[in-house]
Amino acid sequence: MNVSEAVATRRSVREFLDKPVDRALLEKIFVKAQSAPSGGNTQPWNAIVATGAPLKQLLDSVAEVLPQGPAAHKPEYDIYPPELDGKYSERRFGVGEALYAALGIPRENKMARLMWFAKNFRAFDAPILMLIHTPKYMGPPQWSDIGMWLQTIALLLREEGLDCCFQEAWAIYTPQIRECFDIPEDHIFFCGAAIGYRDPDAAVNSFKVPRAPLDEVIKWEGF
Repeated sequence: MNVSEAVATRRSVREFLDKPVDRALLEKIFVKAQSAPSGGNTQPWNAIVATGAPLKQLLDSVAEVLPQGPAAHKPEYDIYPPELDGKYSERRFGVGEALYAALGIPRENKMARLMWFAKNFRAFDAPILMLIHTPKYMGPPQWSDIGMWLQTIALLLREEGLDCCFQEAWAIYTPQIRECFDIPEDHIFFCGAAIGYRDPDAAVNSFKVPRAPLDEVIKWEGF
């Protein structure tokens, strides 16, 4: 698989096969991903890769507080800016509606939508959940570096026939994550990443994700 194919076929996968992922394969991917760029070579990314009993402990812990709804949410940062509006808000709303349309869940069926959203906190039944964190003093440039590292991982996963779903939603349950895993107090938790083998027959893995046209995001000068 070349880079273009990996980019074209990468997507947020939300249904995984019941198939384990070999640790040696993940190590090979993570070693390669260490070549991802970062300002001043700071490499500000840190992660915990969980499976088996430790992962189940986290999923069970979150399941206990899930019925509390927003009262249990304690993110350490704003997942989306409160002032998000215009085309950025429209894109976020649009992909959500496309997802629920693929699942056949209409907007008025709020309970079904909530039940589906809760699958985030089973890591969509993926066998692996990666939890990403970084020192609290890191700024936007270093968070951007983490993003480049994660995209590198996503493309390397595709090369090996694997997929992932980056889940900032996990940030709302940071206390439960900290109870189950050793994240330093002076670090901020960023996001989770569900990793596994894509279920090719799942409708949620095949709906079209709209992308902005090039002239909406690029301005050419001097050409």
